[in-house]
Amino acid sequence: MFRRSSIVPAFIALTLSSAASGCSSLSGPAPANHVVTTGVRALPDAGGRWTAKAPMPTGRFGLAAGVINGIIYAVGGFNGDPLNTLEAYDPSTNTWTTKAPMPTARYLLAAGAINGILYAVGGSGGPGVLGTVEAYDPTTDTWSTKASMPTARTELAVDVVDGKLYAIGGTDFVNGCVKTVEAYDPDSNSWSTKAPMAIKRCKLSTGVIDGKLYAVGGGGTEHWVEAYDPGTNTWTTKSRMPTGRQLLAGGVVGGRFYAFDGFNTGYSKTNEAYNPATDSWTEKTNAPIKRDSLAAGVVNGVIYAIGGANHSIGPTLQTVEAYNPP
Repeated sequence: MFRRSSIVPAFIALTLSSAASGCSSLSGPAPANHVVTTGVRALPDAGGRWTAKAPMPTGRFGLAAGVINGIIYAVGGFNGDPLNTLEAYDPSTNTWTTKAPMPTARYLLAAGAINGILYAVGGSGGPGVLGTVEAYDPTTDTWSTKASMPTARTELAVDVVDGKLYAIGGTDFVNGCVKTVEAYDPDSNSWSTKAPMAIKRCKLSTGVIDGKLYAVGGGGTEHWVEAYDPGTNTWTTKSRMPTGRQLLAGGVVGGRFYAFDGFNTGYSKTNEAYNPATDSWTEKTNAPIKRDSLAAGVVNGVIYAIGGANHSIGPTLQTVEAYNPP
């Protein structure tokens, strides 16, 4: 079974080393009055709550998700083979609908939405590591092919700032994890190279707050946090995430980035929130189950955690849980 280490282009086995990159996780409880900006510990406070939602029809991990008009689109993934599956979740009715399949079956891809269009980027498939970009229009339930990403990558993250899609980090299987940052402009259907991250990273998560893009965790530097300013094309290092993780998920609500689940020395259900205004982290209510390689989407201030894997529960999960931050 393919799991947590970088995937070999032929047929992919992921087994993550329990000591990944030499970062050790924390032991012992954090003092309740200890605020941290060094990434060593986090301050517990009101944690919010998690609730179970309708399961995703197709259990999978290594999928991606994007939100358009209050609907979460879960695309791709792996459940024994790479998938081209696209399923849509409506939080208002707690129901799932099957949509037109993506042209290219793949997993460990990333996705982002711009002006009502979902872009699926990179990942791993039958030919190996992909630079493939395909766009889904929910109004017509159709896909179209777009300009390929210059640097083919899997295990990357994608986010959107000012109408442009930024592809961050990932693995190219030549250099392993990479610092690469490339931006896609849908108006010109073209890519441009941007300033690289300070540290090579893959299996990371990203979020956008006040026009800046935050890259959080990931393989090789599991505590690391950097912020990218598209206006100046520069990166700055921020306070480290207390619980280093890779294959995690994240979402932004109320000007805070919530990082949850993932893998370090084992599956995690840790939930920690980053506040860029204070450059500090706080502990939040842990997710109900431990898992990694999941996707997430935010609708109306609620974060939805979708799919993933935990081999003690099941290699491909249909699980959907909603987190309502405090």
